Amino acid sequence: PIFNIERILPGRCEGLPPSNYAYRFNCNPALNIQDSLTLPWSLEGVVAIASWADGGNVSGYFPGAGAAITVPLSDLKAGAGSLGSLAYRYLMLGADHILFGIDHLLFVLGLLLLLKGFLKLLQTITAFTVAHSITLACAVLGIFPVPGPPIEVLIALSILMLAREVVMSLRGQITLVHQKPWVVAFVFGLFHGFGFAGALGELGLRDSDIPLALLLFNLGVEGGQVIFIAAMISANWIYSKFSSDGLISIHRGLAYGVGGVACFWFLERLPALFTPS
Repeated sequence: PIFNIERILPGRCEGLPPSNYAYRFNCNPALNIQDSLTLPWSLEGVVAIASWADGGNVSGYFPGAGAAITVPLSDLKAGAGSLGSLAYRYLMLGADHILFGIDHLLFVLGLLLLLKGFLKLLQTITAFTVAHSITLACAVLGIFPVPGPPIEVLIALSILMLAREVVMSLRGQITLVHQKPWVVAFVFGLFHGFGFAGALGELGLRDSDIPLALLLFNLGVEGGQVIFIAAMISANWIYSKFSSDGLISIHRGLAYGVGGVACFWFLERLPALFTPS
């Protein structure tokens, strides 16, 4: 929790009783679109809601910049611009989360190493997308809570198990996972969806904004995922043109590397299961 919000507000503002996931304050005279708030919080970002004098409520996401978060109220002005701002912010948030979310990228990389053929790739990535979209929506809409530490442990375990399957396939040991990889992708995708929901946290948006923000965040995730997959396939194709004989060694090295990182994450995250919240 973050305390003493009053110390960062303009002098004409006072804090109101907070809720579990939000801080509220009122200013007299009221803030206007020329004002800007600088929050000295090292968070990934915050959602701000402005209740304007004309009765309109406008919400938006503002990413963190290390030690502070800047909230220009001009970005929360009522009107058509607020919809475009909401769309841009959550689209970029989704893309940033997948492209800088190393655990999710390693899982996708494991799927690429495991799969042979475009049809299986399409089926498996689609299953992964559908699964994490389901749990992301359920968590954000409050249908299921985000379990937190158990999900982080399961995500690490899913990557570790996938890396093992890649190594087994390189040794010629084919299992049901290799024959029906979309089943595994769907099951583990459910866990990763809760991980994406953890990045969003409590949206704090108006109820009318949540469906659009959720859709755009998910589209951003998918866009970042497509960029990563295209980059990996291109790199694999380019290398095969120069030295196709070394591809197996590279794939084996990547599989062991992914498994090693996942094993470290699993052991690192495991104690959180036994730590009182």
